Amino acid sequence: MEKFDFLNITFIDIIDILLVAVLLFYAYRLVKGTVAINIFIGIVIFYLIWKLTDLLNLDVLSNILGKFISVGFFALIVVFQQEIRKFLLLIGSTNFASRRNVIRYFKFLNQDQESLKIDLTDLLSACDKMANEKTGAIIVIERENSLDFLTTTGDEANIEISPQILETIFFKNSPLHDGAIIVKNNFIKATRVVLPVSESTSIPARFGLRHRAAVGISEKTDALVLVISEQTGKISYVKDGTLCKFKNTEDLRRMLSEDLSI
Repeated sequence: MEKFDFLNITFIDIIDILLVAVLLFYAYRLVKGTVAINIFIGIVIFYLIWKLTDLLNLDVLSNILGKFISVGFFALIVVFQQEIRKFLLLIGSTNFASRRNVIRYFKFLNQDQESLKIDLTDLLSACDKMANEKTGAIIVIERENSLDFLTTTGDEANIEISPQILETIFFKNSPLHDGAIIVKNNFIKATRVVLPVSESTSIPARFGLRHRAAVGISEKTDALVLVISEQTGKISYVKDGTLCKFKNTEDLRRMLSEDLSI
């Protein structure tokens, strides 16, 4: 019966398994839809190949692969640097402790999700007009991660969103047009904000500093970013460090509605 001693599962074992399952679930949600999920799958495949070579007694190849596995922890920190940073920022966010229900904050099993009340009609109407006039703009939409650490780089505000306000802010001769604005719950909370610029080499060369700044803040937080090119007048949508493709304004509205749970 000693062979089956591992079947003696205690209540603590069940708790341990559940906690690991929850951790893996949220780790998956953190990297889902990003290039990190492909890297994670690659690491799993690499590990399985190593175990297979060990099983088949391919000593030389197994030893070589084993050397890489032995430093795997440090490699994971380097590879998933942005995701780890985003997770730590989520945990340490100033609005985390203010939640009454931690499970609700994590949107457990997608129940009782809180939506951000943003008037997408006004927002996209202003974006369309600025795009037609080739007015450069960068609009950062705050979600769960607090962006208060960025507001000090610009001018704090509390202005309700309207097409006229957005067009006035980003008007070329306006003193507020230089930099980004931060939006939350249909209010502009800061203008002239300086964003961290991404150093990613995957950003196409045709994109300028605005797009690199949009990618940079979306790499470090869960913010959504709308960018309007001053050169081409095209609207770009950035999420999780990625420039998302969309067909038209209605398609962009749909994507924003899903990401904001509106």
